[in-house]
Amino acid sequence: MSLPAASTTILDHSLGQASSSALVRAGLVALGVAVTAGSAQFTLPLPMTDVPFTFTPLAVMLTGAALGSRLGAMTQALYLALGAAGLQVFAPSLGLPQGALRLAGPTGGYLLAYPLAAFATGWLAERGWDRRYVTSFVSMLAGLAIIYAGGVAGRFIWLQSWSVVVATSVTPFLVADLLKAAAAAMILPQAWRLIGRH
Repeated sequence: MSLPAASTTILDHSLGQASSSALVRAGLVALGVAVTAGSAQFTLPLPMTDVPFTFTPLAVMLTGAALGSRLGAMTQALYLALGAAGLQVFAPSLGLPQGALRLAGPTGGYLLAYPLAAFATGWLAERGWDRRYVTSFVSMLAGLAIIYAGGVAGRFIWLQSWSVVVATSVTPFLVADLLKAAAAAMILPQAWRLIGRH
């Protein structure tokens, strides 16, 4: 069974012509920013690293897949802009800098990768990758890989040691993040099935 070639996301399909309204699209971006900011507040500091455990990557991948490549990337760019302007949208942390300095700090590489990760998952969703579990999981892994690449590159600038970067930026999170990607991959195919039933 081949994947659909349609260039549509689940929200485009659900909202129909309303999805082309500038007001609706602005509302969807605002909702995506709120979801991302909210997910960042569920954070857990870990003893072996200054990178907090958050649910933000999950939100980044899902907003990208649901909103599509351009709106997904725009949502994450706006999220970063609001955080850089000083709004408390980033993960709370006593050790990490606030505002724009967070983007240049030791976890800035992760954050700066968010728009690209959302674009990637959105681009794949527009090509039907969010309609079956296996392809949805692959698209979530693609977004996660982009976030990891940005984070690892940014942390290497700070730490100057690949072994330390892996020990503090990959090893503590990899299993949990793969589980997050697996969970995210289940959501949109199920939503497509519900839409199909109605």
